[in-house]
Amino acid sequence: MSLTVIGGNVSPYVRKLRVFLAEKDVAYELDPVSPFAPPEGFRELSPLGKIPALRDGDRIVNDSSVICAYLERMHPQPPLYPSDPYNCARAQWLEEYAGGGLVAAAGPKVFFPLVLAPLMSGKEPDEAPALRAAAEDLPPFYDYLEGQLGGRVEDQPGDRDYFVGGRLSIADIAVASPFVNLRHAGVAPERARWPALRAFLDGMYARPSFKACIEEETPIYGKRAALVTD
Repeated sequence: MSLTVIGGNVSPYVRKLRVFLAEKDVAYELDPVSPFAPPEGFRELSPLGKIPALRDGDRIVNDSSVICAYLERMHPQPPLYPSDPYNCARAQWLEEYAGGGLVAAAGPKVFFPLVLAPLMSGKEPDEAPALRAAAEDLPPFYDYLEGQLGGRVEDQPGDRDYFVGGRLSIADIAVASPFVNLRHAGVAPERARWPALRAFLDGMYARPSFKACIEEETPIYGKRAALVTD
């Protein structure tokens, strides 16, 4: 069966799914539907009106987390969910922390006013509230994620490259994806204050799966990315 990812490529949830598929080396087509201007009948595919949805032949699967879990069962190699029950729970929690917490803070308060709103309106962004939100609302997320990178006593130094079990998992993909949106907005954790998190992001952005998405999006959405400094 052929796979179609339904959703705009700049969505952190769509990007998460696309990176997941790339890491699995599973081919798919992209139908770049925007939830802000969905086509007629979109609610029949996505009852909540959210992206992404996945079309697998005549089957429709909704929600990025549900879709990734579905694809893990359909394409189990390479595994992107840890086999250890506790590590799997940690990975799924970090996926939820990123999607339910970080995205909710970074998307409407930072990315939308600095990137999407100017694109849609053709007007310069009102930077002050967005930059204030970036400075006040995001550091607690950075602090938590910094502590989760090899934060357990039993972890080895190399485990700080990934969040769970010393290897790539859904946790890493889910956490790194919304940071791409922040990068497009010219915002990133300061390297001196959050060195493990910045090193993690450097490594994830360099992976071909993420690199392809970033290069595709940057000409449209990433005009502020050059503002990111150490």
